[in-house]
Amino acid sequence: MRFHTSNKHAIMNKKTISWVFLNILLVFPISVLSAEISPQSLDLTTHLSGYLVLFIFLIAYILVIFEEKLHLQKSKPVLVAAGIIWAIIAYVYKTHGLNDLARQALQHNFLEYTELFFFLLVAMTYISAMIERGVFDALHFALVSKNYSYRQIFWITGIVAFFISPVADNLTTALIMCTVILTIGAAKPEFIAIACVNIVVAANAGGAFSPFGDITTLMVWQKGILEFTTFFKLFIPSVLNFVVPATIMYFYLPKDSPALPDEGSADIKHGGLFIVLLFLATIATSIFFHQFLHLPPAIGMLMGLGYLKIFGYYLRTKFRRERSAFDMIPGAEGTGSAFDVFSHIAKSEWDTLFFFYGIIMSVGGLGFMGYLSLTSEFMYGELGATTANILVGVASALIDNIPVMFAVLTMNPEMSETQWLLVTLTAGTGGSLLSIGSAAGVALMGQAKGFYTFSSHLKWMPAIALGYIVSIYAHLLIN
Repeated sequence: MRFHTSNKHAIMNKKTISWVFLNILLVFPISVLSAEISPQSLDLTTHLSGYLVLFIFLIAYILVIFEEKLHLQKSKPVLVAAGIIWAIIAYVYKTHGLNDLARQALQHNFLEYTELFFFLLVAMTYISAMIERGVFDALHFALVSKNYSYRQIFWITGIVAFFISPVADNLTTALIMCTVILTIGAAKPEFIAIACVNIVVAANAGGAFSPFGDITTLMVWQKGILEFTTFFKLFIPSVLNFVVPATIMYFYLPKDSPALPDEGSADIKHGGLFIVLLFLATIATSIFFHQFLHLPPAIGMLMGLGYLKIFGYYLRTKFRRERSAFDMIPGAEGTGSAFDVFSHIAKSEWDTLFFFYGIIMSVGGLGFMGYLSLTSEFMYGELGATTANILVGVASALIDNIPVMFAVLTMNPEMSETQWLLVTLTAGTGGSLLSIGSAAGVALMGQAKGFYTFSSHLKWMPAIALGYIVSIYAHLLIN
């Protein structure tokens, strides 16, 4: 069912809208996991309601972009925009007697978001628990207490970031390694700058070959487009993406060694290592549920949260028992410690989680109205899959890679496994080209403020771009 216009006018309008929406995709962070437009849905791309929805979305994202200047959390404008967009869609569909169709589309989008929400919530809870137990502090101390040279530390932190990010995530990994760099390189600001660039590149590259390394890869896996083991085909391209620029930067590092830190230690609290094992067991459960039982990975993650809650009960019981026993002995201390899973759930990035909701639902509405279909026809129909997927990586350098990948998933173009791996690689690593292109880079600009800046990262963009090109060539050659 379509709104009637002259064919010539409609064709011209649709070409214009396709260009406009493509520009929005490249300029503003967009993320969606919406349903594809069914044959029964209305084409609202040339209707007044469509233009109004685009305007509302644009205003909301302008507010998101100026979050720091306005001191307005990014989730607030998109939450409001999502509600207005779907209210407009529901009203238009109601006037055409298609209430159920709009409701089903909204429910599909909401279900997609719910799966993402619970998956990320469990992962964030585990990471918070490991931080509280001192797992990452112990890793930090182990690195800074050795008498390594600046060049050795450069490679060690980069390699550790590359191999931790597939299990944790690139943001957490980058923050941990940056703490190490700031501690070791206090006397060498130039070392901090170049080492932070290396960490961002390594964390993003390491996250590209694992479903758990980045939200972009997680979404591709959850969508069922690629199998779990298929992502590992990107291992060699990811290694090259990290090693090529790191090798170039290596020759510009100081050759001396930093001073040893003051004496101290960083002991892991009771149960810390077991929580690491529980996290690995949770990941294994999620993989089993998805690969063999064909259930959403979030179900396995929630089961894994149960593992942590049961172990938390043991830690609390042990702590209370020891506290009762040692309270009667002055100066005595037990080995247990208080542990509350809900406190770690509360420490999750709630603004980010609600931001994802607003974006997924908002752009899901745009996709349901027909805009993403037009954009997909232009990018993957006229430019071709390889060119379009490489441009996706370049676009992710200007904006966050997560929204760009979500937009591609919603377009759902017909592509081979090689091309889906290519867009996974480019979206995951293209953000390394600029410091603002990934969550890891943005976070490090705040953590290493004054040392790692947009311009200090931009200085190494040619080397990073070379690694980006080499990794793409290696992927197309190998896979």
